[in-house]
Amino acid sequence: MAIASTAFAQESNPNPPENAELPQRLVGDLGLGVYQSPSEIRGKHSSTMKLPYGYIDYGRFFARIDTLGIKTVKMGYGYLELAGKVNFDGFKTENTPILHGLHNRKDAIPLGVGTYQETPVGAFFLNAFYDVNKSHGTLLEAIYAGEIKAGSVNFYPQIGAEYHSANYVNYYYGVTPAESAANGNFKAYQGKGTTNPLVALQVEIPLSPTWVVNLYGRYKWFGDSVKNSPIVDKKATQLYFVSLAYRFK
Repeated sequence: MAIASTAFAQESNPNPPENAELPQRLVGDLGLGVYQSPSEIRGKHSSTMKLPYGYIDYGRFFARIDTLGIKTVKMGYGYLELAGKVNFDGFKTENTPILHGLHNRKDAIPLGVGTYQETPVGAFFLNAFYDVNKSHGTLLEAIYAGEIKAGSVNFYPQIGAEYHSANYVNYYYGVTPAESAANGNFKAYQGKGTTNPLVALQVEIPLSPTWVVNLYGRYKWFGDSVKNSPIVDKKATQLYFVSLAYRFK
């Protein structure tokens, strides 16, 4: 499960001084969220998790929901960033009869570089990650987020895509000949790199000057290499969360 960052700052000055861009204090939203997503893996059910919610900056450090890291050199409307991503794509196969004989898949640990470009026409999130855990695969993402105001409520529609390399696809969705023989139901399967398009909407509802509720929904279509896997029973997946956060200014 991966969550695309959506909300973006609303400062009107396109070239503020660096001490304004990198304040030495906590700025942004920090709180708790409840996240829910159905699993695309056969025999696995929806997962609901309570996790911290953060969309914050402190100097060069940032956290954008599931992506966190350090801003380095200035680049365009943002910075070149060293980043990591929180990822829950892993799953366990024990106690799931249909997955008997398959190995557990560990969560990825994606580390890499990226940039967040807050332009006059919207925000662009561009990231390139390498999984330093088990898959040794590459993850790329490109997402555009706009902003629509309706009174005090802000809407952040987004559109984008993720790319997963063959190593990543095969670790999570492939079936080795040994697993196929041990399972007896699934044929061996090896996929290629694939692109997963997505759309999402985040709604920001202020309860007071310092408390904010965020509602988020995302729909992601799987590329052919994921859809064609014998252990996958969905053509797309959804993700939802609701969070309550305190706004630091």
